[in-house]
Amino acid sequence: MSKKKDEKIEKKIEAPKIIRKYFYACGGRKNAKATVHLYGKGSGEMKVNSKDYKEYFPYFEFQKILEAPLELVGERQKVDISARVNGGGKRGQAEAIRHGIALALDKYNVDFHTALKKEGLFTRDRRIKERKKPGLKRARRAPQWAKR
Repeated sequence: MSKKKDEKIEKKIEAPKIIRKYFYACGGRKNAKATVHLYGKGSGEMKVNSKDYKEYFPYFEFQKILEAPLELVGERQKVDISARVNGGGKRGQAEAIRHGIALALDKYNVDFHTALKKEGLFTRDRRIKERKKPGLKRARRAPQWAKR
């Protein structure tokens, strides 16, 4: 009995979590949805689904997509980013996070608005896969026509 009580006491004495102010935004692309938390006065750390972004997106192209809004405003090494993303493919997820980062940066500092707007980072790309129609092979592909 005493061991269990000691374990409970040890768990209760854990160090308190540091509460930091953050800016929150949601981004989207195709079927991917991302929620982004941007922490000011950071060291440039970027986490996606509790992993380092270079581990989650091993391809350089996707890493550059995430870094684009931060590089544009010069805040790459000054803020920390934590993102949760689900749905869609890897590219859609990367672009959803980019959209969320741009919206969070706008809340963080209003002076960044014109630069981000000029690059088109606030606009959510609403293009999604078109549904298949009856009588067609795909969304628009009709069966081959034969005269005889």
